[in-house]
Amino acid sequence: MWSPSARFSTLALVAIVAPATIVAVLGWVSIRQWEASSELLYREQARDMATMAAEKVEMMLRHAEDAVLDRLQGALDADTPPARAVDDLLAHAPLVGRLYLIGQRGELLYPRAWKDGDAAIFGPLVAEAAKGKFERSGKREVVAGNQVCLAMLVRRGGEPVVAAFIRDPDTLRREIFETTLGALESSIIIAVLDHAGRTVYSRAPIGDAQHVLSVRFRETLPDWRLAVYQASGAAPRQAVRRQVMLFTGAFGVLVAVIVAGIATTWRLMRRETEMTRLKSDFVANVSHDLKTPLSVIRMFGETLEMGRVTDEGKRREYYRVITRESERLSRLIDNVLDFSRIEGGRQTYEMTPTAVEPLIRGTLEAFTYPLAQQGFKVDVDVASDLPDVVMDADAVGQALANLIDNAIKYSGDERALAVDARVVEGRLVIAVIDRGLGIATTEHAKIFEKFYRVGRSDTQGRRGSGVGLALVRHIVEAHRGDVTVESAPGEGSRFTLRLPLARERDG
Repeated sequence: MWSPSARFSTLALVAIVAPATIVAVLGWVSIRQWEASSELLYREQARDMATMAAEKVEMMLRHAEDAVLDRLQGALDADTPPARAVDDLLAHAPLVGRLYLIGQRGELLYPRAWKDGDAAIFGPLVAEAAKGKFERSGKREVVAGNQVCLAMLVRRGGEPVVAAFIRDPDTLRREIFETTLGALESSIIIAVLDHAGRTVYSRAPIGDAQHVLSVRFRETLPDWRLAVYQASGAAPRQAVRRQVMLFTGAFGVLVAVIVAGIATTWRLMRRETEMTRLKSDFVANVSHDLKTPLSVIRMFGETLEMGRVTDEGKRREYYRVITRESERLSRLIDNVLDFSRIEGGRQTYEMTPTAVEPLIRGTLEAFTYPLAQQGFKVDVDVASDLPDVVMDADAVGQALANLIDNAIKYSGDERALAVDARVVEGRLVIAVIDRGLGIATTEHAKIFEKFYRVGRSDTQGRRGSGVGLALVRHIVEAHRGDVTVESAPGEGSRFTLRLPLARERDG
């Protein structure tokens, strides 16, 4: 059968793992769907914005070129010489780089000669455009080749004229692209690419930005594209991944907190269960320890009262037994009362300069009868030059009495007890040494906890309250000292009290 703590641990584990797994799976599926939908939505929005930006660029460019062509048509219709009017127009139209006017028969009307080999560029385009198009009336635009713009105009008198010009790249970037695309409010990078894929304009340095999509311009910029780039680290997928990491981290912290809470609750429950058991054992042990000396005192007292003991030596022995059991009863009651005061925070100590040797010998004297009766060999070694130490004599005596009582209670076949006192490194060191059952190393720290008793079969039959060593530690620490134990099973124990000397405490 499983213990209550094991059942609680299993249920708690299932209660955590099952919901956590369901939430994790649902979260992962939702995040994957979110990632796909956000990527699709982002591309759709980027395409819509790029299309709108391309249309806006074309509209602005067409409007600027229409204004130039309208002014050029006005110059051809005027009475003034066309060359002067065209020169004045070009001075105020920076978008037009180089302009040529060609007549119906292919003759150059403006300027007087071709510049920088432009005849090789413009001639074939004008000839191609002239086929079948000069017969039509009205104004037409043809954009082809290396951004050479051709437009049908009419001279005064109705003679058709082809206006051929190249856009100035700096003006195109500054007045068209920068004005149109620079004002867009977006975190993406927009660039204009020419027919060879070269970057003509970019809102920001492209660097290692990721290409998202491209849209083509229409009539005004054939073979040119408007490209959309996403800056490094700002892609929707990366944003989703950051959200995933945040969600995973928060989820992990939540699970860790739940696990820690259940583990803490389980430990507290286990500790409370253990404390309840120890308190029950404490009550049972104290009751037994109270009952035993009382029964002995009553039995010997009634025997003496009835006059059944006539031998004087026997009567004295009975008196010693009654006295010994009374002292044992007093020590037990003192331990319980002191422990209660310590638990309630009411324990106080009266510090006065105290001679060490009389204290040690007086404490041992109270155990003369049980030590002699059980055949203990007692060795006391107290240094002759010990100074008086500021301490609560009753409390330190009680601590020594508890150590001596334990040495008697947990004695083995070899009945030996030694008490050693001397000054080491400026501190009073009192050691109580026995040849008893010993204590495992793993339990050295636990034996000073309240209610704890060594869990071995050879010790469980020996009654004890479980608060004696806890009182020893509290008394020593209240004197700003410490207590240690050196022990191993079957090799006895050495308990050492270290207390500061009077001058150290006063200093």
